[in-house]
Amino acid sequence: MTGTAPTSPAPHNAPRRPLVAILSGAGISTDSGIPDYRGPNGLWRQDPEAEKLVTYEYYMNDPEIRRRSWRMRQDGPALRARPNAAHEAIARLERSGVPVRVITQNVDGLHQLAGVPDRKVLELHGTARTVLCTGCGARSPMSEALERVAAGDPDPACTGCGGILKSATVMFGERLDPEVLGTAVSVAQAADVFIAVGTSLQVQPAASLAGLAAEHGARLIIVNAEPTPYDELAAETIRTPIGTALPELLATLAP
Repeated sequence: MTGTAPTSPAPHNAPRRPLVAILSGAGISTDSGIPDYRGPNGLWRQDPEAEKLVTYEYYMNDPEIRRRSWRMRQDGPALRARPNAAHEAIARLERSGVPVRVITQNVDGLHQLAGVPDRKVLELHGTARTVLCTGCGARSPMSEALERVAAGDPDPACTGCGGILKSATVMFGERLDPEVLGTAVSVAQAADVFIAVGTSLQVQPAASLAGLAAEHGARLIIVNAEPTPYDELAAETIRTPIGTALPELLATLAP
């Protein structure tokens, strides 16, 4: 009796896990004590003049604006803030093995402090934890510059070239880093689920990422207290507080 050699089973390819992209705005950090900008109690509504402190032209040309900016950094809550339940929920989802990419409009670094790897966080507007010299481009920790302010230097200059120092954030009047923005666009186009959380979706080009994701087939979910211009494209809009809503939502995406 002639037999046939047994055939090997076809290789099993595990299904690709959905890519979850999260666009976070100021609203995700309010529970950490950092005020938002455009909400009902937002910084710009409370003090419209404060916008000058983060406008490049005013900052570079007016020493008094710079001195006020350094006082704001020194007294502000951003560098003392700790991650809240929403940041921690994102970090948990990333640790679970789900492919996660965070695109943030925030400059507070709380996603990384919560445990999301730096390479998975795209900071569209830069970081307040680093200082940049506008002359030579040197970077240094914000903490070192603030120590100089505390020691009596109201407008510390670059120790290397004497140039004007600013936080490594994108001020009004400056362009976003094209490489960071390009990567964010690619993530939005590739996402299976795109969650916009704590953002008014009014600031471009960041806001357009939500529409781009929806156009490329992502399930768009918007978690924000107030309506946004992209709500009609969303599969789901959630108005309940972010600290509760986001952990509950992300738990449904974990394996």
